[in-house]
Amino acid sequence: MTSTPSADTAFQPADLGTLAVISWSGEHPEEEKDMPFLLAYSLGDGPGGPDASAQAVRGLLEQTGLPVGGDVQDGAGQPSFPVSLLVQAGQAVINMPYLNAQCVVPPEWLSAAEARGYAYFVFTTRPWPSATPGEPVTEEDLAAFAGDEETLIAAAHCRLPVRELRG
Repeated sequence: MTSTPSADTAFQPADLGTLAVISWSGEHPEEEKDMPFLLAYSLGDGPGGPDASAQAVRGLLEQTGLPVGGDVQDGAGQPSFPVSLLVQAGQAVINMPYLNAQCVVPPEWLSAAEARGYAYFVFTTRPWPSATPGEPVTEEDLAAFAGDEETLIAAAHCRLPVRELRG
C-alpha cells in the first residue's frame, strides 16, 4: 500500500528558494536586557514563486514540529528539540532537520546572547524578496518586515539555548 503526501504539508526542498538568516539585538517589550534575535526567511525565488516558497517553508516547519502562528517554543531543557543554535567564531549556526544555516552576528548580538544564554529565533513563511543575503538591510526595512504582524503570525517562534564548541 502506498500513500501520497498531502499537498498542504508536502515539503519540496527546491520550492524553498533562497533561504537567509539575519541577526540583530534590541529591546524586548517584556524584559530589561537586549534580546538577540535571528530571523529566517525565504526570498520567495523558488521555481513556483513566492506562494510555493511560503508553502514549502510551512511544510518544512510542520515536518520539523514547529507550529506556525503558535506559542513560543522553548528549546531549553528539551534534548530532542528539533532546532539548535551553535555560536562560534562570530557566527550563529542554526541546525534543524533538512537544513543548516549560518550568519555572521555583530558583537552586540554576541553580548546579548552571552548575557541571556539563549536567542529568540523566528522562521517566517512570509517571503522577503528585497532582503538579499550579503546586501545591507536598513534598520527601517528590518523593523518594517520583522515587526509586521503578518510576518509574525506567519512564523514559528522559538527560544534557542546558545551552545558553543568546547576546546
